[in-house]
Amino acid sequence: MIGVLLITHGRYGEDLLASASHVLGRPLTQVGHLAVSVKDDPETVLAEARKTLRGIDDGNGVLVMTDMYGATPCNIASQLITEGNVEAVSGVSLPMLVRALAYRDAPLAKVRDKAITGGTEGVVYINRDPCYAKR
Repeated sequence: MIGVLLITHGRYGEDLLASASHVLGRPLTQVGHLAVSVKDDPETVLAEARKTLRGIDDGNGVLVMTDMYGATPCNIASQLITEGNVEAVSGVSLPMLVRALAYRDAPLAKVRDKAITGGTEGVVYINRDPCYAKR
């Protein structure tokens, strides 16, 4: 099963994992979260990320998810990438995370792609216009 590691600002990733567990109706396994704050040394967080990766990778690979492209969590994630074994995506949201968790028995590339489509398809304009939805 593909491991999932969230590297995010503050508690965002921890809260996403708790919400995903609620949505899926079960405890999550092979997942990890690293909270990054302005006070953290990126090299220290990178070392912790590598340690966490080893703990959640059963040999099938890990998908690393970050909250914002170009920010410190993303920069740390980019240093973890090992093509075919560790992939990374940014812009993590609950729909993206749930989709990734739902497909974790698939190969890493498919889980990565499912996460991305979960994120993009999870952005939907909501309104009361009858052309878009029933009232």
